[in-house]
Amino acid sequence: MCAPCVGIQHSSDRLASQPKSPKGPSAVAAGAPAADEATTGVGSERLGIAGAGAIACGLAVTAAPHLEVILWARSEDSAARATQQITKGCERAGHGWAADRVQITGTLDDLAAATFAVEAIAEDPDHKGQLLAALGGHLSATGILATTTSSLSIEQLALASGRPDRFVGLHVFNPVPRMELIELAFPAAASERTRARARSLSETLGKTAVEVPDISGFVVNRLLFPYLFDAVRLLESTGMAPADIDTCMCLGAGHPMGPLALLDLVGLDVAGAIGEEIDADVPERIRALVAEGALGRKSGRGLYDYEE
Repeated sequence: MCAPCVGIQHSSDRLASQPKSPKGPSAVAAGAPAADEATTGVGSERLGIAGAGAIACGLAVTAAPHLEVILWARSEDSAARATQQITKGCERAGHGWAADRVQITGTLDDLAAATFAVEAIAEDPDHKGQLLAALGGHLSATGILATTTSSLSIEQLALASGRPDRFVGLHVFNPVPRMELIELAFPAAASERTRARARSLSETLGKTAVEVPDISGFVVNRLLFPYLFDAVRLLESTGMAPADIDTCMCLGAGHPMGPLALLDLVGLDVAGAIGEEIDADVPERIRALVAEGALGRKSGRGLYDYEE
């Protein structure tokens, strides 16, 4: 049993055709009726999150003081990790009580109770498309479906979801509780109501939403990652210490974090995938480190060694 402040249900690892959750305290949110769209507005969404990684948990921590949240974790282990991350994240953010508003489930169709469901898994177009299609089949007719992709085509993911008129790219930034921006990218078929509810949700989360074009990397990553990759090439060509390059950019350019430390925070595997999507030249050093399993902070080693 996981921490009592977050309800855990365990089920199979499938994306679709999963059995309904048993009724009981941990299934209250999943059994609740979906809100009528006419009454859905600021603070009234019921947020579903599909995923249990850093972005998914950060989004849950951010939303918990304002909304009921139900988060789907693929496995028992990922549910346990998510429980710990959300509990610690709420405490760190000064609203430890809000963890009680997050339900964690292992059954995907429990997200049918959500009025606004967000897919937040790794940047793999096939896996995202499959999950979005499954989610689209679970939500009510008025439910909105979103993806946190940082680089993939919103138009294509919207088509995969089966509800392009009720779809939005909701690109939040890591760490979600601290980063103020949300990039909103809409498919051509998105309704005005979908657009309004996406902006309303962003406001409820305390974020500034900027509508961006549906292009690879949107605005931030399209400009950011070529710079980050240039820092890796500078590291390779000069033999400078990573900390020295980062110090130069922090103190000389006023950046809160240097480019090499930021790559490790993002994850070198994620950075490489984003680079491919935006047609940036991914440095061989990043490819080699990923092949070794050195993915950055989350693995204990990347451009820096965090195990020393």
